[in-house]
Amino acid sequence: MSDTAPGHSGLHLTRSVVAALVDHTLLKPEATRADAEATAAEAAELGVLAVCLSPSMLPIDTGAQLSCVVAGFPSGKHHSLIKASEAKLAVDSGAQEIDMVIDVGAAVDGKFDEVFADVLTVRQAIGNDVTLKVIIESAALLALAGPQTVTDVCKVAVRAGASFVKTSTGFHPAGGASVEAVTLMAAAVPTTVGVKASGGIRTAEFAAELIAAGATRLGLSGSRAVLEGFPQA
Repeated sequence: MSDTAPGHSGLHLTRSVVAALVDHTLLKPEATRADAEATAAEAAELGVLAVCLSPSMLPIDTGAQLSCVVAGFPSGKHHSLIKASEAKLAVDSGAQEIDMVIDVGAAVDGKFDEVFADVLTVRQAIGNDVTLKVIIESAALLALAGPQTVTDVCKVAVRAGASFVKTSTGFHPAGGASVEAVTLMAAAVPTTVGVKASGGIRTAEFAAELIAAGATRLGLSGSRAVLEGFPQA
């Protein structure tokens, strides 16, 4: 495995460097509050950037790690006002970042005005100071609508106020993150907007490939195993 990322000017990928890009994630429907608390404790031990949880787990002490919560998860088929209310409640309960799911069917259908309105509604509900990551289900879009739709959706999300565009929920049968999707997404957004790769990232090798392709954040449920694949220094 190469431990440099060409997409990041040859950045040397040590364990601590990669940890600073990680959202340590627990979104299983059967997760308990004890599981969430254990995830937060593990995140602190690993030194990752953020802890990503379901909204029902708030409030929770994530220590020095950022608190990230999903909205409209995992289908994205919730009404925009429901997503906005869910996101606002999460922020009021301590979340610093929101990962929302778009209506993937609207994107497949080319109804980008609906995607824009969906993202904008959530952005307006949480204000401009909260990080908003927009999950586009890139694998499904690539399979059902093609690469141009991935590009168009990312541009729409940015216009509506996205801080990041994100590949996947990790729950869609079409799959999770891919180098192809991250490359398309990174090319579609300005450098001020991040790209979060999430879904099916289980090895350091794959994580390094995604970072090289342009990922600036990684959503990992198996963070420890991935980080252990990178050198200490």
